[in-house]
Amino acid sequence: MKSEQEGSVESGSGPELLDGLVSLDKDSQLQRGLKSRHIQFLALGGAIGTGLFVGSGGILALVGPLPLWLGYLSQMFVVWCVMNAIAEMTTYLPMRGITLPYFTNRYVDSSLAFAAGWNYWYAYAILVAAEASAGAILLDYWDTPVHAAVWITIILIVCLALNIIAVEVFGEAEFWFASIKLITILGLIITGIVIMAGGAPNREAIGFGTWNDPGAIKPYVATGSWGNFLAYWTAFVRAGFSFITSPELIGLAAGETVAPRRNIPKAARRFLYRLAIFYGVSSLILGCLVRSDHPRLLSPESNANASPWVIGIQEAGIGGLNHVINAAILTSAWSAGNAFLYSGSRILYSLAATGQAPHIFTRTTRRGVPYAAVLGTWSLGLLAYLNVSENGATVFTWFMNISTISGFIAWIVVLITYLRFRSALKFQGLLDTLPFKTIGQPYLSWFVLVLISLLTLTNGFQVFAIKAADGGFDYRNFLAAYITIPAFLLLYVGHKIVYRTPLAKPLADIDVVTGKKEMDEWCEGDVKPVPKNWLQRVWFWIA
Repeated sequence: MKSEQEGSVESGSGPELLDGLVSLDKDSQLQRGLKSRHIQFLALGGAIGTGLFVGSGGILALVGPLPLWLGYLSQMFVVWCVMNAIAEMTTYLPMRGITLPYFTNRYVDSSLAFAAGWNYWYAYAILVAAEASAGAILLDYWDTPVHAAVWITIILIVCLALNIIAVEVFGEAEFWFASIKLITILGLIITGIVIMAGGAPNREAIGFGTWNDPGAIKPYVATGSWGNFLAYWTAFVRAGFSFITSPELIGLAAGETVAPRRNIPKAARRFLYRLAIFYGVSSLILGCLVRSDHPRLLSPESNANASPWVIGIQEAGIGGLNHVINAAILTSAWSAGNAFLYSGSRILYSLAATGQAPHIFTRTTRRGVPYAAVLGTWSLGLLAYLNVSENGATVFTWFMNISTISGFIAWIVVLITYLRFRSALKFQGLLDTLPFKTIGQPYLSWFVLVLISLLTLTNGFQVFAIKAADGGFDYRNFLAAYITIPAFLLLYVGHKIVYRTPLAKPLADIDVVTGKKEMDEWCEGDVKPVPKNWLQRVWFWIA
């Protein structure tokens, strides 16, 4: 099996390949072109998408502006902790070809790695459907006579074409798409501040008026303090959709990063500050621009024909800009779907190359494109056609719930992997060799592990509460909230039964040495650049 895996990935690589994918070849380690600003751009581009542009409207309509803001702030803390764990592991061994399931297999257990790999693929594939669904929602803003199924078809076909036919321009296309995202959100923040201050054509300084009327918080399911807490908890869970898979992008890029021991920690530190600007500030402004009871916000009762940002700009009387913003957000949804299809197909290809998925998914075109894996991932994106028979907002919410819980499970596995990695280092007396250490470890990881587990288990609590209130049971929302959990457990337990693997590797048997010497040698010559003037000092701080 080992020789087959190696042959399917890189013929003749011999012992230089770990698990058939990860290269220790010194020459391979020199093929790195991603700088700090590149990997930060990748992670920010992955984090800024329809979760902020469209999904935030659903949270605002459901629980009000204060829980929306607090939910994003709380989720940013979780993402920061997960990012730190990933950064510590990848900085220690920034090998070319690494994936997070690879670390799980090495530090914890092959069964958990198997389940984690398939969970990542499933999350990416569902996100393709979510972005196609969001695109149809955004296009409906212009009230075109074209059926939603036609828009979904166009979005999916273009994503498929970019991933199979024009893969050589994929990176360049994603760069420009991500640029549009960042420029759009910065423009929205500035525009929102101007509108709040009374600089819009209607000359109305709205400030925090919506926090008074209709109110800062809408109690959810219950009343009083308990209803207020459940409103916050609901926003906390749903805000996760905006950040799913974004911390992992820095880990995936580690093997192709210039000076990884310096640039990965820098990117991890600055990621939180930039998220605070984009999500902390923008979610606060958004709750001021749009009333939580606006009929066009994303909710089962609305036709979901606009982003809350577009609604706010339109309500302020700024003519024409709402169409420009909606078009920019549409490109964001299109870009995200394209990127998720790319990532999902590579995860599936990696699973097949290591014998954890059918071998057919290792097939590639003459240009090296894994077309079978692309088609396999794309096929799950066809679930977006559920929009044809259901309300677009309802379907989008289903996809949000499914992909969010898949992402939470992935983060749980990441933290378990990190804790075992750290314990193995301590057991073998190598903890002091960590080139990058973050504060509060391992206690912070334990706390966040428990917190994410609670979010995962309670994300669908409203299904049971609403049933008690009206006597019905919403099985569709129940499945969307919880189907990922038994699916993950089935993969994990099934693999354990078939291969009879132990619960976890003993600390003494965990390999935290292989590859460390090669990475130390490769990174030894890295020297931190010294700024020669104030302009370079500013640039080094930004990049």
